[in-house]
Amino acid sequence: MILAKNYLGKLNSTQIFDLAKFVVDENFSHHADNNLPEEYVNDIKSICNEEAKYYNDSEIYVSKNDLGSISGAIRVLKWNYIDELPIQKIFGINPLLALKSPKINDIYHIGRFAISKNTTDKNLFKKLMVLAITPICKEEGNIAFAECDSKLLRILNLLGIKTHVIGDSIEYLGSETIPVAMTSEGLMNFYNKYKYLVSEEVITPNNEETYTLPKSVVFNGSNQSYPLV
Repeated sequence: MILAKNYLGKLNSTQIFDLAKFVVDENFSHHADNNLPEEYVNDIKSICNEEAKYYNDSEIYVSKNDLGSISGAIRVLKWNYIDELPIQKIFGINPLLALKSPKINDIYHIGRFAISKNTTDKNLFKKLMVLAITPICKEEGNIAFAECDSKLLRILNLLGIKTHVIGDSIEYLGSETIPVAMTSEGLMNFYNKYKYLVSEEVITPNNEETYTLPKSVVFNGSNQSYPLV
C-alpha cells in the first residue's frame, strides 16, 4: 500500500535503475495483469541505458512515499538533435518532418510516465504532467513528442491537452501505443489551469535531488527492495 504522504521532486542520477524498474513493472501491472514477458529484464536494461544517455538533457520527476518507493514518474527531454529519440527508434518517425508548423523552436520528448495503481494522491497525474510541460509552455513554437498508451491518450484529450496523432499504433510494453505531437499552444490551457498544483521549488531546485524526505528513509542506488507498482 502506498502511504498517504508523497514527496515530489527530481530523480537523482544514481537512481535511474529505480525509474526503469518502476516504469516497466507499472506498465505490465496496468496492461498485462502482472504477467511479465520473457524480455522483462531486457526492457529494464534498455530503459536504464536510454535514460542514462539522456540524463544531462532531461529532467526526471518522481513522487515517492515515506519509505522511498516511487509512486509516479515522468521525464521531459530537450532534444539535442543528435541522440535518437524513442519516437524515431520505435516508430521510425523523423521529428523534423512530423509536423508542418510555420515556426518550430525547441523540440522536447515526454516519456516514462507511470503512476502506481495504489497511489492516494488524486492530483498526481496532473502534477506530473504540469512538471513535464512547463519548459514546453515557456516559449511559443516549442513542440513535444510522446508515445502514448491509448488509455492515457483519451485521458489527455479529456483534460484539454491537444494532441496530434502522427503515426499508426503498435504494441509496446504491454499496451497499444500511439505516437503523438503536442505544441506549446495546445498545452497552455492545461498548464494555466493546473500549474498551481506544483510549487516553484520543485521546478527550479537548488540541487539535483529535491525531496523533503527524512534522511533515515532516503534510499540511494539500486539495492533496495521494490514493491510491485
